[in-house]
Amino acid sequence: MQKFTCYVVLLLFLLCFFQAFSWSQFNQGENYEGSSDLINLEYHMGPVLASAINLYIIWYGQWNPTHQATIRDFLDSLSSSSSVPYPSVADWWDTVRLYTDQTGSNITATISISGEFYDSGYSHGVYLSRLSMQSIIKAAVTSHSRPLPLNPHNGLYLVLTSQDVQVEDFCRAVCGFHYFTFPILVGVTVPYAWVGYSGTQCPGVDGMISVIAHELAEVSSNPLINAWYAGEDPTAPTEIADLCLGLYGSGGGGGYMGKVYKDAWEMATMYMELKEGDFWFNGCGIL
Repeated sequence: MQKFTCYVVLLLFLLCFFQAFSWSQFNQGENYEGSSDLINLEYHMGPVLASAINLYIIWYGQWNPTHQATIRDFLDSLSSSSSVPYPSVADWWDTVRLYTDQTGSNITATISISGEFYDSGYSHGVYLSRLSMQSIIKAAVTSHSRPLPLNPHNGLYLVLTSQDVQVEDFCRAVCGFHYFTFPILVGVTVPYAWVGYSGTQCPGVDGMISVIAHELAEVSSNPLINAWYAGEDPTAPTEIADLCLGLYGSGGGGGYMGKVYKDAWEMATMYMELKEGDFWFNGCGIL
């Protein structure tokens, strides 16, 4: 059931990103049936993550190895070969890659897990603020035991907190976020993202995969909060994955999820999952 749900998550991402990109990048005038006024996503001349990404994972707290393996499989599949059946995570990432910087360079096609750090001792406790994530990164790169490299050139840091860790506004206002580190705290400026474990506080580990995908897309297209976003306030930007909220296919908007591919088997299975409460769209679930 978990694999099926993940497959549906990825298919929905693929469909909605093709739609979101056509709205913003090519600025087509068509207003889809049921949608509100289209968001004007603009480029603000900042960098995107165009170089091959070295992804460093910080596992904060106590983690189930099976759940870790699921997350690693997803991250590895971002750069998988074209031999993987369509639709795939790599197909979705190809759409993210269409965004470029001022030199015309696209977002990278290569994301490699280049290091993992296990903060199983809860170095900063079980109650964290948003700013705590930078201190957790600092602890990981300065640890006396197998520290992560501090890579300001092509490093991206992903902080994942376990089910017993409570983070400021988690499951109420935020399921994950991305930003960049402050040199005064970490030593250099590097992009990072945080995602909380959604299996307890807002149930559904597949929902965590969804949020990881959301944050990777946004940190790659807007790593320093000065590249791709909509709105006048960079402290509260509407970024590329935000355009997919509640939209899973063409024609989406106004409470309508859009046209998505479904066959008889999928319809029956989705109905049973909805009935059982396993497949959900709110909180930290599907974007």
